[in-house]
Amino acid sequence: MAGIYIHIPFCKQACHYCDFHFSTSLRNKEELVSALCKEIELRKDYPGTKQISTIYFGGGTPSLLTKAEIKQILETIRNNFEVDKNAEITLEANPDDLNASKTDDLADAGINRLSIGIQSFLDEHLQLMNRSHTSVQATDAVKNAQKSGIKNISIDLIYGLPNLTEEKWKYNLGQAFSLDVPHLSAYCLTVEKKTALNHLIKNKSIILPEEPVVLEQFETLMEEAGKHRFTHYEISNFCKENMYSRHNSSYWKNETYLGIGPSAHSYDGISRQWNIANNPLYIKGVNAAEPAFEKEFLSEADKFNEYVMTRLRTIWGIDLDFVESNFGKPILEEMLTDSKQYFEQGYIQQNKETVTLTRKGKFLADKIASDLFI
Repeated sequence: MAGIYIHIPFCKQACHYCDFHFSTSLRNKEELVSALCKEIELRKDYPGTKQISTIYFGGGTPSLLTKAEIKQILETIRNNFEVDKNAEITLEANPDDLNASKTDDLADAGINRLSIGIQSFLDEHLQLMNRSHTSVQATDAVKNAQKSGIKNISIDLIYGLPNLTEEKWKYNLGQAFSLDVPHLSAYCLTVEKKTALNHLIKNKSIILPEEPVVLEQFETLMEEAGKHRFTHYEISNFCKENMYSRHNSSYWKNETYLGIGPSAHSYDGISRQWNIANNPLYIKGVNAAEPAFEKEFLSEADKFNEYVMTRLRTIWGIDLDFVESNFGKPILEEMLTDSKQYFEQGYIQQNKETVTLTRKGKFLADKIASDLFI
């Protein structure tokens, strides 16, 4: 089965750290939703299968969609694909959108999983990031969703923030776990070039913590998640038993997916393509039945490197039989040779079937993966 990603490129305001494609003007929202539906119809054959197991509304801020707009998109998907009756249908949401009426609407529209961009339960950091919600709204959002019957909830948090002490980080984690959600995504703050955050750092208006502090926060994250019986199944993702993000896991498991909307990426196992990151041009192209996108065909090296990069970050690890059958025995042997130093130093572990990171190896995940590339 395949997954479908829907990019909703609208936000109320720009967060200081974000470089995703979005617009703070909602002027073309209705027209863009119509274009999303048309693109779904135009590209119904792309995944190579009609069977869909996950649908993910990302952004941007998908919680700006109305119930009618969500239903319109989902109906279009069901008219063109066979959606599994137990499909995971996720919508990313900002806490300030999730009042009781909104969460009722989302549940009624067919959303059965929410990914809530809380980022912090401390107002000082929400203001620093230029988030549009307060700490009170963050807590209320989760409770409203639960009251509406949406139990499958993921919370996003960010660490590595300026002035985020160990005490404050533990407070954030404690608040998240106290809300009895089954999934937590926690990301280290990254500085992208074309963002307000990068400007503030260059002007020395804010100072980021030193690397040892950030590493300590990652260690604390793993410790606290373990205490609450959350499985650390991907570097930035933790869940209660079997409550993985099925959609995101499909990316890490090399499954095909269709990306709909401006800037959305698609993957069919052979090539990767991405839509134009411009709302008016996206709408114009789709309406002319000529969606604007770029495409690259993946070499065997590309495929191998992407497989290693994504799988090594997960508890499933690198499947040795998969590598041999898909890339050949010489590539497998080269990879095992390159990984030997990390095995001897205790950063990775290996059995007959897989290579996975150890706990201390998770601190070097990207470096280890890049050293195994061909």
